[in-house]
Amino acid sequence: MTGILFLEQALNGLQFGLMLFLLAAGLTLVFGIMDMINLAHGSLYMVGAYLVAAATTASGSFWIGLGAGIVGAAVFGVLLELTVLRRLYTRDHLSQVLGTFAILLMCNEAVRFIWGSQPVLLSPPDSLAGPVELLSGFYYPAYRLLIIGVGLVVALGLWGLITRTRIGMQLRAGASNREMALAMGVPVRALFTALFGLGAALCAVAGGLLGPLLAVQVGMGESILILAFVVIVIGGIGSVRGALLGALLVGVVDTAGRTLIPLLFGAVLGPAAADNAGPAVASILIYVLMAAVLFFKPRGLFPAHG
Repeated sequence: MTGILFLEQALNGLQFGLMLFLLAAGLTLVFGIMDMINLAHGSLYMVGAYLVAAATTASGSFWIGLGAGIVGAAVFGVLLELTVLRRLYTRDHLSQVLGTFAILLMCNEAVRFIWGSQPVLLSPPDSLAGPVELLSGFYYPAYRLLIIGVGLVVALGLWGLITRTRIGMQLRAGASNREMALAMGVPVRALFTALFGLGAALCAVAGGLLGPLLAVQVGMGESILILAFVVIVIGGIGSVRGALLGALLVGVVDTAGRTLIPLLFGAVLGPAAADNAGPAVASILIYVLMAAVLFFKPRGLFPAHG
């Protein structure tokens, strides 16, 4: 493996991990504070990506489309929480899974009804379409660098919100001990509504930025939702710091595995094994990582509850 390939895969892993963090941050706080399993979180990612694509097409500007999509997804998340999801807070986990799974299916059908079954085209801005020379002879797509920069800025902003503000203190109190936070007068319900809006906005950021790299299509939220749950299990439920570390671990391991495993199989077992078994083995690496973390740290790397 050359140094250029290593650097490229490291940046790809960092970019993918930061996008996973945007999805996992809201999900882990919802799970940690309200003890609620929200399978509809991936639908917010899908709806956000579609809103960004539609607003970009209507305005002709990627940046206007991204801003409009983020606002639209945040409003959708707040309305969803106020009208449906808060009725599930007091139910058991099975009811929450069934209820949010129904919302997921309805969102898929609603998106299919509005935009059709075919993937929607979302192009990056022309100014970021080309590569940037980071080192002598090493070029990296400018758009992917933008995603890394946005991911780092959002992660830093969330860190400041959680650790340096009163709202963050209340969130951490609710994640550590919800009953005690309620007894101390923390407005958990209003906080939770705002948290849903923030989580939906972060989903739209991830969906809008990944839209030009991946297909904007019906059902795009399901596959990435599984990865988001893997991230919060590795990092520790309710922990934003754990979600960041878990997302970076999953992003780097998944990206490196999909490159290194086929190369390793090709060198040891031949091209046929590299083509057939390499991608399959690479795809299970993150679950091996999750099993290893849970074996040594059953509550994740940075559990919020103690």
